Amino acid sequence: MKSNNMYKKESHLVRFSYAQSIKSVILSAFILAGIQAPVQAQEDSVQYTKPSWFFGVAAGGNINFYRGSTHNLNDGLTVPTTFHDGSGVGLFVAPLIEYRPSTSRWGIMLQAGYDNRRGAFNGVTTPCNCPADLITDLSYITIEPSLRFAPFKSSLYFYAGPRVAFNNTKAFTYQLGLNPDIPNQAATPAVNGDFSSIRPNVLSMQVGAGFDIPLSSQRHKTQFVLSPFVSFQPYFGQNPRSIETWNITTLRVGAALKLGSGHRISRPTKEVVKEVVAPVVVAVVEPELVVNFAVNSPSNEVEQSRVREIFPLRNYVFFDLGSTNIPSRYVLLKRDQVQTFKEGDLEMSTPENMSGRSGRQMKVYYNVLNILGDRMCKSPTSTVLLVGSSLKGNRDGRVMAESVKTYLVTVFEIDANRIKTEGRNRPILPSGSLNGTKEVTLVNEGDRRVTIETSSPSLLMEFRSGPDAPLRPVSIKATQVAPKDSYVTFNVGEANKSFNSWSMEITDEAGRVQYYGPYTTESVSIPGKTLLGERSQGDFKVQMIGNAKNSKVLVKNTNVHVTQWKPAKDADGMRFSILYEFNKSNAIAMYRKYLIEVVTPKIPKNGTVIIHGHTDIIGNDVYNKQLSVARANDVRNIIKDGLRKVGRNDVKFDVSGLGEDPTTAPFENKYPEERFYNRTVIVDIVPAK
Repeated sequence: MKSNNMYKKESHLVRFSYAQSIKSVILSAFILAGIQAPVQAQEDSVQYTKPSWFFGVAAGGNINFYRGSTHNLNDGLTVPTTFHDGSGVGLFVAPLIEYRPSTSRWGIMLQAGYDNRRGAFNGVTTPCNCPADLITDLSYITIEPSLRFAPFKSSLYFYAGPRVAFNNTKAFTYQLGLNPDIPNQAATPAVNGDFSSIRPNVLSMQVGAGFDIPLSSQRHKTQFVLSPFVSFQPYFGQNPRSIETWNITTLRVGAALKLGSGHRISRPTKEVVKEVVAPVVVAVVEPELVVNFAVNSPSNEVEQSRVREIFPLRNYVFFDLGSTNIPSRYVLLKRDQVQTFKEGDLEMSTPENMSGRSGRQMKVYYNVLNILGDRMCKSPTSTVLLVGSSLKGNRDGRVMAESVKTYLVTVFEIDANRIKTEGRNRPILPSGSLNGTKEVTLVNEGDRRVTIETSSPSLLMEFRSGPDAPLRPVSIKATQVAPKDSYVTFNVGEANKSFNSWSMEITDEAGRVQYYGPYTTESVSIPGKTLLGERSQGDFKVQMIGNAKNSKVLVKNTNVHVTQWKPAKDADGMRFSILYEFNKSNAIAMYRKYLIEVVTPKIPKNGTVIIHGHTDIIGNDVYNKQLSVARANDVRNIIKDGLRKVGRNDVKFDVSGLGEDPTTAPFENKYPEERFYNRTVIVDIVPAK
């Protein structure tokens, strides 16, 4: 037993030496960076591009996990008891080459070097009641090409690729201990040997992530980068032997020290500028990037007119995760308040928030149970089915549905036989797809709901179809939205082709700063209300900051006077909202019929139709922008088809997709009902002036 303990201590010392080696590599990186900085500090006046090619070395520790079993070590040694599972730490050291253009998210990496997969199997007890240990010292020469991707064009990157490894060592040490019940035994010597049937090479894979930390600035031609990284190499293909079931899974943690050479950025010196006289011939002229800021704002009107808004009423009641009680944000009446409740009483003036619309319409929606109860009282033959959906199971979903039923029966005194309940795991129309969706919690919140299903015409919207058809919409008063051509427009012109991105800092008279961007388009339009709030007009200082593709930063300043847009006093418009399902850009048949037969006939001669598409915040913002444009164009095409059928071509369209932009979103995104309502296209019908 004594020799066995000594061997274990020795294995710990070996592992400690590997850890010390890793620390030494990282420490060397910082020392080299410290030496490099003063040497090149004299070149502060010179700028270089970021390198595209990097060369360096990576070092780290392989945390190896053994799974499976081994029994026959080689032709000369078969142990009496099979070893199962184990773990250990090995050293990884490899030179590396990396190519990643500074203007691209993509790149390639190649590492080739020493890869140790040492470890110790879990100890076993042999038939003689003797403890036994098995330690391996596998190592490989590894070649690891990878595809590199930086999703945000930032220092964070991910990589993945194959691993081709060639066996270098295959040694093992087998130690049989002494029976503790038999005193005065001589120690059994350790058996050292090589595994038989070791595969000469293995093909596996790896995925990982890293973070680039610059150790020198772009004032240096040679630029150093330290990159801590972590990678995962699953057991696929990592069976070291052609016999038995032993496989290896590895978690690698380490750091890479890389260096690359940038290209000098040419720029005229002060002396050259002083020597320039007219006329002069210049061989190479760097073009001036032109940035134009424009404001388009109609004259103010003293009063805001109101439009009649047809607000769609979702037939859902959303429940908080983990609760079967109706959330407190829903308006719940007492029995003595029922007689005075009327849908018309829900009309409200615009509150002092983002656009006014979110607060006003959520107040309407949060009365959905009171609207349903009032309509069922007025239509005694109507019936409903309440379907609760819960990931916890049908029973939990039914409890949620019973909560809604109890409220309708006790407060509105509706006959319980007119209300049926049932439970489901997920709703028929889920709030989103869990496949590839990072916002799993948001999707689960949207799926935890009670759906109000009915076939009673007095409760439903026109052209209803299916069990998930919306309830009849509510008519409320609203404020007309500003048309797109009244927005403040910022334009960088042809300079956009020379920018990776550009952003803005906008400062008002009181010194308050608003930040916008980064943008990659030629022009950006921002509603005047976003800049002004409730003020009618104001003066702003605008600073445009462009990140050029040649790594320069261009700054342009201008002043802008912004006037708040308000509709004409005699405007008599209407607003309609079309709701879309998750990730869909085609209106369902019910809404298509609604647009053609209800909305289109209300468009006056020579009128204007303003169409804004929106999305919720689930998913990628660039994709959501495209989705909102597709939804807005879908509505325009349907209305155009309706106009064409009656021989009309006098209507103007103002169509835009605003994506998930919080400055223009109809609603917030805190609750699932708000996200559901943000999947919308808003249609404003404005009469001709």
